[in-house]
Amino acid sequence: MLLLLQVLVSCIWLGHSEVVTSFESSCPQFFFQNTPPDKALDPDNSAHICQRYMNQYYYATLYDRKKRIPVYSAYIYNPKSSKRPNKWLVEPQLIGLEYPKDMKNESTLLEEYNVTLEQLSESQAILQDYKNLMGLSRGHLNPSSHQPNFRSRTATFTLTNIVPQDAKLNEGAWKIYEQKTMMSLTRGCNTTYVVVGAVPGNNYIASGRVNKPSYIWSGACCKVDTIHTESWKSWAVIAENDRDAVQSLTLGELETRLAQLYNKNQVFLFHRSCPRS
Repeated sequence: MLLLLQVLVSCIWLGHSEVVTSFESSCPQFFFQNTPPDKALDPDNSAHICQRYMNQYYYATLYDRKKRIPVYSAYIYNPKSSKRPNKWLVEPQLIGLEYPKDMKNESTLLEEYNVTLEQLSESQAILQDYKNLMGLSRGHLNPSSHQPNFRSRTATFTLTNIVPQDAKLNEGAWKIYEQKTMMSLTRGCNTTYVVVGAVPGNNYIASGRVNKPSYIWSGACCKVDTIHTESWKSWAVIAENDRDAVQSLTLGELETRLAQLYNKNQVFLFHRSCPRS
């Protein structure tokens, strides 16, 4: 009976598609206390993506199908040395749930699954959208440098995890935050949960297909190593997407700022037991 139950649970888990109905039921492990951000940031035509590559989930992304950018990506910070991938992937199940669960190369999807470029581009960005960028670059929300191995790094190279980011910011102050500040802030941390997002702006690239965010932001909640008690700390940053500068905030200050930017009463990025100050 126990063996039968284990097989049944395994089958149910493998049956989960990459585009899912909720993060809580499919890939909650990427969120502090298994709790995703509240619905305040959700756009009307969103897709919940458990980012899956080679039959394994690596992080979670809330994706805006209309603006063709991620709202946020959530992951566990675990940087280790590994080479940088050089290929870009797309999300087949944004076309339809009958397509592969794993992210694929754009060319593979077009050639092997009889998908047209028009079908692919309807609900997500494609490679052509990011060609000939002027003053912008492909900005990862979940950066490959925060992942532990080549497979997990490859999984961040999907167009559902990037936004048109100011090139100077991406290679300047934001890169310093990702590679140096995060390393400093996570000293003493056992597990660090991160949510990185983009506030939609008024400008677009690719003839109006892909939104250029007005702000890029990041929040983190980390379990601190202590001998006798469980302790948590948090921090946050935000950057205007046309200036090479990053502003440090408390998590509570970031949530207040996002509530203002999204015109919402309140925003909660993490479970309420994560400290806000």
